[in-house]
Amino acid sequence: MTKLSEKLLKLGNRAIKKAQENNHKNGIPNVYCINGKIIFELPNGEITTQYNFS
Repeated sequence: MTKLSEKLLKLGNRAIKKAQENNHKNGIPNVYCINGKIIFELPNGEITTQYNFS
C-alpha cells in the first residue's frame, strides 16, 4: 500500500468513527450490512436486525 493510500484510509476511518459517534449523540442508529444482513447498532449499544423508524 502506498503512503497516499495509507493516509486516505486513515482519514476515512477517522471520519467514519466521528460520524458514528455523532449518530449516537443524536439518537440515530448506525447501520451495517454484514454477510448481506442489515444490522442496526442502537445508541444504547444494543445490536438488532429490526428497527422502527417512527
